[in-house]
Amino acid sequence: MRRTALAALCLAAAATAGLTGCLPGQDKADSKPKGPFAGLTGGEIADRAMKATTGASSLRMKGDIADDESDGTIRMDMALNKKGECAGTMSMDGEGKAELVKTGSTVYMKYDEAFLRAQSKGESKADTDAAVAMLAGKWTKMSVKGQDAKDIAGFCDLDSVLAGAEDVDSDATRGKTTTVDGTPAIVLHEKEGKDRYTLYVATQGKPYLLRVDGSSAKDPVNLVFSDYNQPVPADKPAGKVIDLDALGG
Repeated sequence: MRRTALAALCLAAAATAGLTGCLPGQDKADSKPKGPFAGLTGGEIADRAMKATTGASSLRMKGDIADDESDGTIRMDMALNKKGECAGTMSMDGEGKAELVKTGSTVYMKYDEAFLRAQSKGESKADTDAAVAMLAGKWTKMSVKGQDAKDIAGFCDLDSVLAGAEDVDSDATRGKTTTVDGTPAIVLHEKEGKDRYTLYVATQGKPYLLRVDGSSAKDPVNLVFSDYNQPVPADKPAGKVIDLDALGG
């Protein structure tokens, strides 16, 4: 069975959010070649887009994806590369924010008060207040040897995140041309039952994936991709850093 480009992307995002795949649609090549990707079907364009995207050394992902485990939404703005480095921010259901940097064998995180309180639901007020007093606004670190840090580190590795996405064999359909943050793009459509998904592919330079929007009620996704092959600012935080492994030990 063919896999759509979005299905491949969903598998990539599943490293942190557990998104499901999507079934292929149908398309035919233009009878009269014209415009960007003249003579190519939507599926062929999607295949080229995924090949270019997975070939990048780094990229930035920004937007919202569903988290099956919590039935919530993860909002992220993350740069990551094939060295396993990443830097950016994330939040759950818009409740606070956590900053994240992974470099070498260490994961660094800094949480604001709203994030800590949201993630402490079910805990006693005293325990929550103590966690806020100790951690809010302060950088922490964990070795990737620990399970929690290992899960985060896996998402920071672009090779792992996009594993398998290069061999898509998509049946996407072609749409109109438009722009994404000023970059010319062609719109592709994919579907699964009543769910609809839209992909935006760059029409100038390499055919990088620029954006994905999904209308699935169960697993909505809205992601923008940018900063291809740019350095990831994964610098170790300056100043005092709380060692969570030491506290746990």
